[in-house]
Parts: sequence; structure tokens; C-alpha cells
Amino acid sequence: MSKKKVLSQIVKENDIHNIAPADYRQLAKEIRAKLVRSVSRTGGHLASNLGAVELTMALHLCLHFPEDKLIWDVGHQSYVHKILTGRGDAFSTLRQMGGLSGFPKVKENPSDTFDTGHSSTSISVAQGFAKARDLRGGDEKVVAVIGDGALSGGMAFEALNNAAALKTNMVIVLNDNKMSIAPNVGGMSTYLGKIRANRKYRDLKMNVENSLGKIPNVGHPLARQIKRAKDSIKHLFIPGMLFEDMGLIYIGPVNGHNVNEMVTAFETAFSITNQPVLVHVLTQKGKGYKPAEQNPSAFHGVGTFDVKDGTILKTNEVTYTNIFSDWLLSRGAQCNELVSVCAAMPDGTGTAAFAKTFPSRAFDVGIAEEHAVTFAAGLAAGGMRPVVSLYSTFLQRAYDQMIHDVCLGSLPVIFTVDRSGIVGNDGETHQGIFDLSFLSTMPGMTVISPMDGAELTEVLDFALNQMDGPVAVRYPRGKAYCCEKEEREPIVYAKAELLYEGKDVLILAVGNMVSKACEVRKKLAVQGIHPTIVNMRFVKPFDEDLVRELAISHRLIVTMEDNVYTGGFSEQIQAFLLRERIYHKCLSVCFPDQFIEHGTPEELYEKYGLDAASVSNRIVRKINGE
Repeated sequence: MSKKKVLSQIVKENDIHNIAPADYRQLAKEIRAKLVRSVSRTGGHLASNLGAVELTMALHLCLHFPEDKLIWDVGHQSYVHKILTGRGDAFSTLRQMGGLSGFPKVKENPSDTFDTGHSSTSISVAQGFAKARDLRGGDEKVVAVIGDGALSGGMAFEALNNAAALKTNMVIVLNDNKMSIAPNVGGMSTYLGKIRANRKYRDLKMNVENSLGKIPNVGHPLARQIKRAKDSIKHLFIPGMLFEDMGLIYIGPVNGHNVNEMVTAFETAFSITNQPVLVHVLTQKGKGYKPAEQNPSAFHGVGTFDVKDGTILKTNEVTYTNIFSDWLLSRGAQCNELVSVCAAMPDGTGTAAFAKTFPSRAFDVGIAEEHAVTFAAGLAAGGMRPVVSLYSTFLQRAYDQMIHDVCLGSLPVIFTVDRSGIVGNDGETHQGIFDLSFLSTMPGMTVISPMDGAELTEVLDFALNQMDGPVAVRYPRGKAYCCEKEEREPIVYAKAELLYEGKDVLILAVGNMVSKACEVRKKLAVQGIHPTIVNMRFVKPFDEDLVRELAISHRLIVTMEDNVYTGGFSEQIQAFLLRERIYHKCLSVCFPDQFIEHGTPEELYEKYGLDAASVSNRIVRKINGE
């Protein structure tokens, strides 16, 4: 008869308190097995969660949910937390439409304290919760869990700088696995490396504490008397003691795979009433699954894979990111002034090959998008041609830097905006549906959205060779579309391309939506409707002359974009038509002004009426006056 699984005893939050300490190791093993099995089918963030199993267990043993507040930085390492709060049975729906989110979601479960998805925010949020608790007279515990990669983000430093001034208890857990997505870079990584390597201080501290604890009545007073001496000892062994110099109490490093050791450290941290405490926990990314241990970067955000040997199931499709990567490498060989800047995601953004070939001209600045943009501005002002490669959702973090440091000086910085439009299974925090809106507000910024892979290369060449100011080139995630029209019009500044001439209906399509517009054309043809299709190419400035000319001769103007309405292409076109006193019917095919949940792109296009069938039906109804 098989022994009942320990994990089966976890059916709701706080059930871990009923698990015997002798079963902690088995529980961790079962959680890891569930993670590997589930993520192999759904895809997701595996390596970070495998490394945080015991850490999450220890936190749950010290906290009571949902009263206590646990804030996960970024949040992609919250899978174990979801399992321990009773969502294990639903874990097969992870990142599927209508299923569990891959990130903390307050509306999904009250034990998810705060919606997260972007890096370096947790310490600021935790400070807010802690101060709100104090003002309300509450007594709940507040914990922020932040990775060593996220700690390189400027916002984390701003929060650390403010932490001591609040004079209240909150616990910052530094989950130090030596990696973010790519290996960490910069001074903070070097600093933490010194702490990890220096066991002399840690061993001395433990010996002193153990010895004092054995002295009845005298131990604690003696400990207080030697506090200054202890601080001096820290400075001898750990250069700078950055955290304590900033007013935080530092505990660690602690073994992040020893539940009992972490529980002791956390309980000590919670006992301190008037100061923030940082508990430094060392973990191994991918722990417990050899393929993830050996290649944690590949298993950070992974698609489906074979559990037996870790083979990641990939297709041979050519993606937009592949095309950009090839272009960057090729043009880098031709142009010595071309430099690459990314923020901790060289593989995801396609800059890794360039960095390997031209290491002196490739800069990974860590999780620091604001710095990436202003650094690029300095490079451009110094005579280089920087290409800043960021995901759309992360580029929005550098809005001010793009306006103030790049656009104000009309500097020739190329922004390659990957993952524009619908990204899919990562959901609200990662969809790139706002970039057309925020980029279009920037004076001097040119915004181009190529319709397919071939045009992406042409547009990038245009940006490099013919633009002397800032330009953003946006493209979606996934397989590159190939337009069936053989004859292509050359790229000309602010000019659109007329793909198909029809009558009655004018469809102005942007980027990824051109392919859908072509599908719509075929569906309408069956009903005797032959629309005019325009590949806009330039969203800012758009081709006013062509839009004016065609709009006058068509009864219905349809705009198609993978962006929200407000500030987007559709709104710009409608405002232009009003200024031109062209009062024909308009139909906006775009996403509503809301956050879009997780699901596959095609599921989301269909749900929000952006798929070819829905658009065709909407056009027919509009023509018929419905």
C-alpha cells in the first residue's frame, strides 16, 4: 500500500502548520515533482520556483495567511506559494486562459497580497504595507522577497534608502541565486559574491551567539554591550556592509534549502520591532531537477519540455526576434559605431549573438531599463549608434528617460520594441498593448511597425542609415509573418504602403494586424465586399496624404492595431479625420482600455473581437447600418 503524499494534506492556506517537521524534506520533493510535471505541459517560470521551494515553505511556517502580507518581487517565483495556499489542484491550468495566473493576483486568492510582474518593486510595496499597518494599529507581519537580480534595479535602491527612515519592522528576504534571467552583472552582484564567499564572519557570529545563549541571566545584557564590537567585526570581514550602513539589520547568509535554519532566521527578524531586517538567503536556481540546475537560463521562462531529459520542445519557426538578431549581427560587422544595449535579457531580446561576436560593443546593464535608455543617450551623444532592445512592457518603465534624455536632444537612438501587442500567457503585466500610445506622445519620436519579417529588416536598415533622431521599431512575439504580395514599395519616411485596392471599405492596418487585415479581405470577398488594405508602416508620423485621399473615396474607414484605443493609432486617425472634416463611418479594431488577461494570443484576439472572423462580421454589420 503506497504511503499518502504529504502534499495531499495541503488543501488551503496555513495547512503547512500541520505538517510534521520530519516531513518537510518529503514535502519539498513532492512540490518539485509537481512543478516539473505541470510546467512541462503549460510552460512557465520553472528554475526560479524550483530554487525557492524551501524558502517559500519556511515563510509559510512563519506567517499566517491572508492576514500577514507576503510581497513577491516580479512574482514569477510564486508558484510554490500558490500550491501552499490551496491552489495545487488547479495548477494544471497555470497560464491557461481562465486558469491560474503565472504571477500573484489578488483577485485570484486573498493570500496574494499584491499584483506584481515587473522587477524591483517589492521593497517599496512592503514599506507601504508596513506603514499602513502602523497607522491602523495592526500587528500583521510584512515580508518582501526580492532576488539578487532585481536588487540591481534602481527602484530597489530607492526603497532601501528610505527603509530605515520609517522606523518600523518589515522583513526583506534577499533570495540570492546568483542569477536573474541571465547571469547578474554590476557592482551589487560583485558585492553579494563577497558576502557569499566569506564564511568567516558567519561562522564567528554563530559561535558568539551560541556561547552567549548558554550563559543564564547574563547572555542578553552582554550581547547588547558588545553590539558595537560586533558591528566593527562585520566591517572587518565584509567590506562596506552596505545594508547595515543603510540602517537595516542584516542576517545571513542563510542556507536557502534548510527549512529549519530559515525559520530560525525569520523568527529572529520578526522579533525586531523598530527596524527593517534583511535576511540574506542563498538558493540554487533550478534545484532538484538536473536539466534546470545545469541550464537555469533556459528553464527560467520555458515552454513545454520532456520531463525525462529536459529537452525543450521547440519549433523551427523563424521569429521576429531571430530576424532582429541576425540583422544586428550583420550590421554590427559593417558599422563600427553600432552598439547594443539590453537590460538583463540578451537571449530574450536577441542581442546575445552580437554580444558574443562584439563584446566590447554590447552592454547588458542588468534590470535597469531607465539607466539603459539614458546610458544609450550618452552613447549617442558621444558619437555611437546605440540600439536599445527591450520588451514593450518593460520599455514603459523608461518613459521619462526617452522623453527627457533622448527625444529632447533628438539623439539617434534606435529602440527595438520586442513583444509588442499581445504576448499571451504571462498576462496583464506583460502585454505590450500600450506602446503605440506612450511612444506617440513623445516629440521627435518616430514610431514604425513593420508588417512582416522582411519589412522588419528593411525598417531597421532605414532607421540605421536614414534616421538622425530617435526611432522605435515595434514587433510582436513569435513566428514572423510573410506577406504574400511579392512587389514591395521601398521604405520612405512617413509613407504607408497600399497593398490592395478595393472600394467602399478602407482598412488601415498597423504591424501585426496587417496579416489579419489580409485574412479579413479574403472573408469579405466571399460576400462581395472588396476592401482597400493599407500597410501603415509609420504610426508616427503617419501618411496623412494617403489617408486623406483614400478616406474621401470610402464609406467606411476601419483601423486595426494591437494596442489600446486611448492614445493609439485608431484615436489618432479619427482625430485627423475630424480635423479634415471627413465624417464617414469609422470602426476601431483595437483592445479596450483595460488590462488584458493571460491566454494564447489567438484566444485573446477572438475574445476581444480582433480575429479575422470577428472583424469581418463587424464590418458587414457596420456597412448594413447595424
